[in-house]
Amino acid sequence: MESSSSYGFHAQEAPDMNTRTSRTVAAAALVLGMAAVPAGPALAAASAPVSAVTAIQEAPDAEVLRAAIAGLPKADATAALVRVAGTDGNWRGSSGVHDLESDRPADRDGRFRAGSVTKVFTAAVALQLAGEGKLDLNRPARHYLPELIPASYRKVTVRQLLNHTSGIPSVGSGGDTLDEWYAHRFDLHDAADTVREATSHEPDFAPGTQQHYANIGYTVAGLLIEKVAGHPYAAEVSRRILEPLHLKDTYFPGTDPTIRGPYNHGYQLFTGTDGTGELRDVSVWGATDAWAAGDLISTTADLEHFTRALFRGQVVRGPLLEEMFTLPGASVHEYGTGGPAAYSVGLSVMKLGGREVWGKTGGRWGYNTAIAATRDLSRTLVYSVNATDAKGEGMNPTAMNIVVAAFGAPSSG
Repeated sequence: MESSSSYGFHAQEAPDMNTRTSRTVAAAALVLGMAAVPAGPALAAASAPVSAVTAIQEAPDAEVLRAAIAGLPKADATAALVRVAGTDGNWRGSSGVHDLESDRPADRDGRFRAGSVTKVFTAAVALQLAGEGKLDLNRPARHYLPELIPASYRKVTVRQLLNHTSGIPSVGSGGDTLDEWYAHRFDLHDAADTVREATSHEPDFAPGTQQHYANIGYTVAGLLIEKVAGHPYAAEVSRRILEPLHLKDTYFPGTDPTIRGPYNHGYQLFTGTDGTGELRDVSVWGATDAWAAGDLISTTADLEHFTRALFRGQVVRGPLLEEMFTLPGASVHEYGTGGPAAYSVGLSVMKLGGREVWGKTGGRWGYNTAIAATRDLSRTLVYSVNATDAKGEGMNPTAMNIVVAAFGAPSSG
């Protein structure tokens, strides 16, 4: 999930907007983030219908998981799809509605916008190419894209793009307010132009010295993949990951702003000048601004299968898989806050319930998504929450409840 600090695996992100993530804020969100978004008349009406939570293959903590998604739709979310698996059993649940007009139960197999979970796929393909000798993680990105990356960024390596330590600044692509973003939701964006704009500015910091989570590194990575593989980014990810893993409900939308196939509608809370709230259907929204950093559409079943295959070494093989579970050195801190770096190549890490949990969140308007797992796959989690505050200042309360139900509360050390 990019505009906010967030609890869990960091960054429910609005494309190419500056992101700050903080474990201090994350812990505070656990206490303070439970309050629902203030509801105007439209929200109050939308909160009336309540659909039952459906669950199968119940795990020992099924009651807690069921409670985490009970009562939808409500002010912060209209639907939730959850899969938890591991050595102590599996649980699958759904709650909420397909759309607020019909009040039909949510489609538990529905597709959704996965947002920055896309970055995990991008990182995996880059690592595959590194394993084949087509990319060198230690080589400057400018070596592969000399006409695009200027000399002022000549020291930025491929690895630094992938672990958010490049220093390339974020650039805006949709506006400064929600209404501006909405007005430009069908604009088309070119990845190379985005990189040119970003690299026309001074770096945020010297490469490799700090970590700043943003989309820009993965926009460059998508272009690197195209250059060295000789195929369009989406085609290369499909050939290397989607097709071998039979992820038949996962695809890249390209310039199509719709979600093909079955899906649960996403809504965003818009606040009027009089302070009243309006829920607006934002299911149809272009994603070319995110591209290789966040345009994937998928399902919980596909993402669960991908997560398990990834952690088992079936996607990235050999020593290169360790790049996804290795943080930058202890001297690298988060840009702007000075907090510890939390991102590896493609993933992020948190201590939850006393366990080290690796994963990635994603957010597009109307949709929050996460994949997460312990390294040994003793517990995995995938969720999609149709969040009405997908770009909010903290983690969506329903999403937060799901993470805590699946893994436990955050812990230090």
